[in-house]
Parts: sequence; C-alpha cells; structure tokens
Amino acid sequence: MALSLTIVTLAAAALLGGLYVLTEEPIAKQKAEKQQKAITSVLPQLEGLEVADAEEADGMTIYKAYVDNQLVGAAVQTQENGFGGVFRLMVGFDKDGNVVNYEVLEHQETPGLGDHMTTWFKTDKNQQSVIGRSPATSNFTVSKDGGEVDAITAATISSRAFLKAVQAAYDTYSKPAVDAASSATTISENAELQEIYPDNVEPQTEEKDE
Repeated sequence: MALSLTIVTLAAAALLGGLYVLTEEPIAKQKAEKQQKAITSVLPQLEGLEVADAEEADGMTIYKAYVDNQLVGAAVQTQENGFGGVFRLMVGFDKDGNVVNYEVLEHQETPGLGDHMTTWFKTDKNQQSVIGRSPATSNFTVSKDGGEVDAITAATISSRAFLKAVQAAYDTYSKPAVDAASSATTISENAELQEIYPDNVEPQTEEKDE
C-alpha cells in the first residue's frame, strides 16, 4: 500500500511539474500581451505615438509617450490594497495630468461590488467618472470623505483604494524627471514589457459596506 501511494504521489508530482513547464510560457506571454494592450488603450490616441522604455519609480512602472519627441502623456502601472487583496491598474494621463483612461489588470474584489471598479470610474454618471479629470484640480477621494468622486455603491473600501492608486500614479508621473524621448520606441516594437508585483501589500480583512 505504501509503495502504491508513493508511486501515485510521484506520478502526480511529475504530471503537475510537466503541466507547469508547458503552461508557464503561454501564461507569461498572455500577461505581456494584456499589459501591452492596456498601455495602448490608456494613452492618448494620437498619430505617431511612441512609447519609451519602462521606467521604475516609487514601486511603479511608467511608460512615457511621445509624438515627435514631445511628451504627450504616460501610462503608469500601479497597485493598491483593496478589500479582497492587491489589485493592479494601468492608468493613462495626458501631458496636463488628466486621466485619459484606465484598465484593471488584476483584482480580487467582491463580485457584484468592488469588482465594479473595472467600469464604474469611467462611466459618465454623476461624479463617479475620473476620465478627463486631474488629481491636481479635483479631490480624488470619495464623496463621503469630503472628496469629489462618487464611491462604488456598497464598496467604499474598494473605491478608496482605487482612487488612492490613481492619485499615487499621478504623483509619480508628475514628478520632474529626465526626458526619455531618446529611448522611445513605437508601440508595435515595444513587445517586451516589465511587470511589477511587489510582495509587501497585505489584504484588507473587512469592508463595512458589504
């Protein structure tokens, strides 16, 4: 019996190891493609747009965008601790610091509540959309905290975390930095994209609204 269990265990371990090796590369490629698509979708849609090599700052990754070597905006990969755990965003800004668009790369928020962040803050209704607004001129905190953005219904913690992530992305993007136009490459050429996954964020334990 012990020998049989040992053989079965070893066979199962070998099978799992083989599956991991087979799926590791396709999964990594899929993540890179998703990140590439997110960068493209959140940046200003301008002809001749070029994206510089990734820069790291404050635990984030910044992809600055140029047209004719003139800075027109940037995509910033940021993350925050939400209700269900760490979520990651790609936030796009124009040259004036206004939010162009955002994409949720990964999240663990509650279905039907916190997961509405994928569309809530880009829906033009009341004061919930952040599109076209800048943290420099608008208070990017939820209305119940005295801010200017409507929180997701019954998901205040998720909303606070989302807005905190966008604010942090803006703060990092707006810092003075050395011009990186000389390192710009076209979007189609920028195939290898770096992902930042820090391990120092702990999940929340409760969301009072839920």
